[in-house]
Amino acid sequence: MKRRKFIGTIGAVALLPLIARAQQSKKLYRIAILHPSHPVAELTEVSSFRYWREFFQELRRHGYVEGQNLTVERYSGEGRVESYPKLARDVSTRSLDLIFAITVWMVAPLKDSTRTTPIVAMTSDPVDLGLVSSMARPGGNITGVSVDAGLEIWGKRLQLFREVVPAISKLGILALRRNPEGAAMQATAEKAGISVVGSTFLDSGSEPEYRRVFALMSHEGADALFVDGSPEHITKRQLIGELAEKYRLPAIYPFRSFVEAGGSWPMASTFWRFFAKSPVRLIKSSRVRNPVVFHSNNLRNSNSSLTARLPPTLGYCFPSRCSLAPTK
Repeated sequence: MKRRKFIGTIGAVALLPLIARAQQSKKLYRIAILHPSHPVAELTEVSSFRYWREFFQELRRHGYVEGQNLTVERYSGEGRVESYPKLARDVSTRSLDLIFAITVWMVAPLKDSTRTTPIVAMTSDPVDLGLVSSMARPGGNITGVSVDAGLEIWGKRLQLFREVVPAISKLGILALRRNPEGAAMQATAEKAGISVVGSTFLDSGSEPEYRRVFALMSHEGADALFVDGSPEHITKRQLIGELAEKYRLPAIYPFRSFVEAGGSWPMASTFWRFFAKSPVRLIKSSRVRNPVVFHSNNLRNSNSSLTARLPPTLGYCFPSRCSLAPTK
C-alpha cells in the first residue's frame, strides 16, 4: 500500500486561511489546540518544546497574535487514554473557528461530533485511518498533515541499530496499544531473528505502567529498546530516558526531544520545522465548505538526523561508517 508522509508543520500551515480572513475583517478568531498528553502549560509560545514555540512564532509571522486578533483555548488529555473521546466531544461543543488536534484518537471523535467546525489534524496516514476519503480531496471539514514515515522505516532503524549494538538478541518494545507501530516493530524484529520480550504495549500511559513494563523487559533479558512515536512517550520522555539508563538499555527513539531529555539516540526527521510551518498554512487556508488538501512531507526524501549520544555507561560507540542510506 502506498503511504503518504506528512509532518507536524501542518499545524501552523493549516491555520493560514483563517489568518488571511482575520487580517481582512479584524475579527477576533477563536481556535482550540487539543493534545493527548502534553500539559496545557506546554502548548504555548514559551513551551519547553521547540516545535510549539516555532508554531506560535509562525502564527505571529502570518498576522495571528494571541491577545490581539486570536484567542487560543488549550486542552490536554494528560495521557489518560480512556478520557480522550469525551474530551474531544466536549471541545467540539465549544464556539470555535477551528480546532487543531493531534493524533487520530483526538481527531476521530471530533469528526463524529462536528461536521461544521474546521479541523486541522496531525496524524499518521489519514486515509488508512478512515478520517478522509483521499489526500487530494479530503472532503468534509478535516484537513491536516501526516507525520507517517511508513511502517517499513522500522526495518531500516533496526539495521542501523544493529551496526551500533550488533549483539541484540532480545528486544524490548515500548508502544501504545492503539498505535500500529507496535505491531510493525515486533514483525520487524521477528523477521530479523530477534526475540521480543516484555509486555510491549501500554494501555493507560501512567508512570507506574511505564515502570512496570521496563521492569518486566529487564527481567526477561531485554538488551535493547525500540520506542514508538506516540505523543504520550514524548510527554514522558524524561522518565523513559531515566528507566532506559537504569536498566542499561540502548534505545532508538523517533524524535530528537528524547535525546535532549537524556535518552540514547533518535533516528527521525527534524520534527519542529514541519510542525511549525505546515499547520499554520493549513489554518490560513481552511474552509468548512472547501477543505484544502492534506499536506504531505516525504520522509524518505527528507533529511533525517541521527544524534550520536550513547551513554558511556552502556559501553557502546558508533562505528566510523553507518549504513544510513537513504536516510541520513
